[in-house]
Amino acid sequence: MTKPQSWEARADEYSLYGFTDLPSVHKRGAVVLTHGEGPYVVDVNGRRYLDANSGLWNMVAGFDHKGLAEAAKAQYDRFPGYHAFFGRLSDQTVMLSEKLVEVSPFERGKVFYTNSGSEANDTMVKMLWFLHASEGNPQRRKILTRWNAYHGVTVVSASMTGKPYNEVFGLPLPGFIHLTCPHYWRYGQEGETEDQFTARLARELEDTIQREGADTIAGFFAEPVMGAGGVIPPSQGYFQAVLPILRKYDIPMISDEVICGFGRTGNTWGCQTYGFTPDAIISSKNLTAGLFPMGAVILGGDLSDRVQAAVERIEEFPHGFTASGHPVGCAIALKAIDVVMNEGLADNVRRLAPRLEAGLRAIMERSDNIGELRGVGFMWALEAVRDKATKTPFDAHLSVSERIANTCTDLGLICRPLGQSIVLCPPFILTESQMDEIFDKLEQALRKVFAEVA
Repeated sequence: MTKPQSWEARADEYSLYGFTDLPSVHKRGAVVLTHGEGPYVVDVNGRRYLDANSGLWNMVAGFDHKGLAEAAKAQYDRFPGYHAFFGRLSDQTVMLSEKLVEVSPFERGKVFYTNSGSEANDTMVKMLWFLHASEGNPQRRKILTRWNAYHGVTVVSASMTGKPYNEVFGLPLPGFIHLTCPHYWRYGQEGETEDQFTARLARELEDTIQREGADTIAGFFAEPVMGAGGVIPPSQGYFQAVLPILRKYDIPMISDEVICGFGRTGNTWGCQTYGFTPDAIISSKNLTAGLFPMGAVILGGDLSDRVQAAVERIEEFPHGFTASGHPVGCAIALKAIDVVMNEGLADNVRRLAPRLEAGLRAIMERSDNIGELRGVGFMWALEAVRDKATKTPFDAHLSVSERIANTCTDLGLICRPLGQSIVLCPPFILTESQMDEIFDKLEQALRKVFAEVA
């Protein structure tokens, strides 16, 4: 058997692609990358692409930040690996836990580490089940999330994810309940104001709690802005409407900040951007600026006390991962937090976010086939439509967003297709000239594709 020779053929022969449009890859081949330069990545053929997707939302300091690489190298030299079992953990792990509680919205709390956001959400569900059972309420196991939400790919976190593609795995599991997606532009009823839409979703939440029984519900999980759902900010006043209902029925509210956390929305946490305080926060992605696989469950004071009491009753928390609290990951995370918060990256997001919004809005207004611009901070989506007035989408077989993304790639710009949207979530180091490059190449791609399909 002759082995494939090209990088693209070798990738196709030996790789099982995840979340990948296979017709595109079969036609165009994979893009095999060798290194990065600031917000750009470079492929095996020497071609540079401005990555307006920050890798997968997470490479917020770009692809060659020397300080982050040096922090990793120094920790590998000093103490290259350990676990956090049996009461033994690295000094970096202790320092990171202190830092995460310090920068959280909580006055006090505790942190538990995982290898990803998926595992952190999975862990949080197990914590809630464990906690409620310990408190004499083992029936409190149902989890509330929303349609179009994305919380991960483990069996539990995929059950929380409100996406139809999980049906191929026979998911969601029983007991995972999905409420209406808070996307007013798409799901608001005719004649319904945004405030009325929010009130309807709040009534739906309370009706669901009463129908299912508050004493059967373990918790409510929500992203401040739905990321992989297509960058969907909540409707006006959404969290202020739902949080009192959750408090009324003693249902913990978990803010999934895997994407929003550490600056993406313009504040350290998305919950700060939208003015609410949850009971716990799920963090990952920006936590290590993409340089190390890590997730964290950050418990606020009340949940910390209750989980700790449950642990004390059986003398351990029987859960963990080999690489939980990995010293190198923690050292990188400490440096990443410092880079984002103290080296001007968060300031750059706040400074340039209005310019990013204005440039994208101008593109939308010049196009007959962009129905909505939505987002906040450095996370935005443009929704493609066949008819702007009626919000009618393109036929699915046209794969419009995939075609736009592929055309952008041909022009040297990486963006992400999600449904019929094009998502842009650039690194926090983006400059004004690089932003202009995004605008120019994106608009070229939109014009080309819409001329073909409209």
